[in-house]
Amino acid sequence: MGYSKSDILDQVRAYHQDNVASGFVPGVTPVAASGAVLDEDDRVALVEAALDLRIAAGASSRRFERALAKYFGLRKAHLTNSGSSANLLALSALTSPQLEDLRLVPGDEVVTVAAGFPTTVNPILQNGLVPVFIDVELGTYNASPERIAEAIGPRTRAIMIAHALGNPFAVEEVAKIADDRGLFLIEDNCDALGSTYRGRLTGTFGDLATESFYPAHHITMGEGGCVLTDNMVLARIVESLRDWGRDCWCEPGEDNRCFKRFDQQMGTLPKGYDHKYIFSHIGYNLKSTDLQASLGLNQFGKIEEFGAARRHNWARLRAGLDGLPHLLLPEPTPDSDPSWFGFVLTVLDGAPFSTAELIGHLESRRVATRRFFAGNLTRHPAYLNSPFRVSGPLTNSDIIAERTFWIGVFPGLTDEMIDHSIRSVTEFVTGRT
Repeated sequence: MGYSKSDILDQVRAYHQDNVASGFVPGVTPVAASGAVLDEDDRVALVEAALDLRIAAGASSRRFERALAKYFGLRKAHLTNSGSSANLLALSALTSPQLEDLRLVPGDEVVTVAAGFPTTVNPILQNGLVPVFIDVELGTYNASPERIAEAIGPRTRAIMIAHALGNPFAVEEVAKIADDRGLFLIEDNCDALGSTYRGRLTGTFGDLATESFYPAHHITMGEGGCVLTDNMVLARIVESLRDWGRDCWCEPGEDNRCFKRFDQQMGTLPKGYDHKYIFSHIGYNLKSTDLQASLGLNQFGKIEEFGAARRHNWARLRAGLDGLPHLLLPEPTPDSDPSWFGFVLTVLDGAPFSTAELIGHLESRRVATRRFFAGNLTRHPAYLNSPFRVSGPLTNSDIIAERTFWIGVFPGLTDEMIDHSIRSVTEFVTGRT
């Protein structure tokens, strides 16, 4: 007896319902720092794409790109295989010869923060550029516009900074600095999907923005990311770099959509050389697949729901830990409404316990912890021999490296789990005071 697609998908829904974990046991059930929240519709979306053998980028990818661009009110979104690849593409686009005198060239500087994730900084080095590291503020964990302005030198050409754990930096002011100084601005929005600054979505202020759809992030497509821009010149460069560096914009498997496939003359190639095989950039293959996009499309409709859950969990933690001694609690950037990625804690100087002891206690209670990414990138082995400039002391970045970590607020956590996190922190701190 054969099965129809609808029969199979009904079985998938039944399978999902039979395998949903339930119940929370404090100290036994893990309170994860992050994770994907997946329902039966997500499972069905993946299986349906697999049944249709949509194994490459196709219709679902284009639909997801259009949905993302519309959500942000921008003209173009290009899906990638990861947020890290999105960062690489965004920065690499600024080095394109097609930008002529505006292009970044080896030795040019890009202002960024030391207390960040490596893949915000790696593309700078990978393109022969020089990162200029600046410090951040404790509490918001973002760089101030003043620090950014002070870091700009004669060779500075761009600013590339992430919104720290979903908390926006003062991006309107930073965008003005970039505009006044003739600099490009890339917003690494990977941790901040749905965050706003002065009522406007982060990711819409810069020349380019990036998103990540890794399972830890606000919505997921498994592995995946995207580059967003309102600049059609930059959008076309990003697409070329993502798609092997080719000049043609026809989709794979699509022939002569532009009706000029055999009419081009580029480089020193013979006139009429097949445009599908003319390359205008030294590029990559960083595309995603329709399997991933099918999941992403289903997750896309939950951005607001997931953001509300993140804000609720963060606020519950903030209220529950308020007034606890020896800890610096996080604060949103003024005029912002963060869609939080995590809840940051810094152990204050002179505390009667170490950061490692507090982390060890939480882990023993099954409350997962994560360091604030690299803490201070200049202290890591990978960067010790890399060219960079430091603007001002990195005092707070060193404090973050020594005494800062975060715990989870993602939508998969219940009030009971959040309360367990609050109790675990409180019992430890009050027991040592």
